[in-house]
Amino acid sequence: MSRATVSGVHGDADIAAVAEVLDPARTRILMTLGDGRALPASGIAAEVGIAPSTASAHLARLLDAGFLSVERHGRHRYYRLSGPEVGELLEALARFAPPAPVRSLKQGTRAEALRFARTCYDHLAGRLGSALMAAMLRDGLLQGGDGTFDTDTARHDRLSAPGGDVDYRLTQRGSDELADFGIAFEGLPRRRPLIRYCVDWTEQRHHLAGALGAAIAQRTLDLGWVERQRAGRALLVTDEGYAALRERFGVELARP
Repeated sequence: MSRATVSGVHGDADIAAVAEVLDPARTRILMTLGDGRALPASGIAAEVGIAPSTASAHLARLLDAGFLSVERHGRHRYYRLSGPEVGELLEALARFAPPAPVRSLKQGTRAEALRFARTCYDHLAGRLGSALMAAMLRDGLLQGGDGTFDTDTARHDRLSAPGGDVDYRLTQRGSDELADFGIAFEGLPRRRPLIRYCVDWTEQRHHLAGALGAAIAQRTLDLGWVERQRAGRALLVTDEGYAALRERFGVELARP
């Protein structure tokens, strides 16, 4: 048989082809867009710290590889992650990556802010996200798992199917309480699973993803419980947010 590819037949996944795309600059671009924002090339270049011409070349490569999508608004092209699965991939890779060196107080402050509260694509992550999911499990809003990531039970949390191996389900109590919280279930996108989870790379616990996770994150933003920072994925929990999270969900967060 010829060594050439047989038409219509595919071998195992070519993971090396994905890894080849993720050089340092392109990885920084993906992390910059990891909060679900759509940004023009000039804005991405400024946040990543590279020349606009260099950013354009990297964006073209990421588009070609399927990591990004692009939309035109007037004369400008805006780039965003192509879907939540890219955010899940970044979180999964972060679990295996060594910590980036911290060479200044500013970098240390930023690193701690990311660990405390951040977005993972469009849902809550870090200590905030994992504590909120733990509280929802404790109080019976969700059921099916305990929110922990256990390396001894490797059949769970497989990287081949991130967020899908533990069967978390929304309970009737959860549906009622979240509707009272302001989640409009009838308006959630049907093309997206209601409940998924990610293994949080800083907490090594599960945080809530899927359409429900995105809706809860947006609701906390709308209520002013959390605020986006000027740049990056870190979130600021407001004074009102600390009190409201405690009252509504029983989430106790020690301020960083």
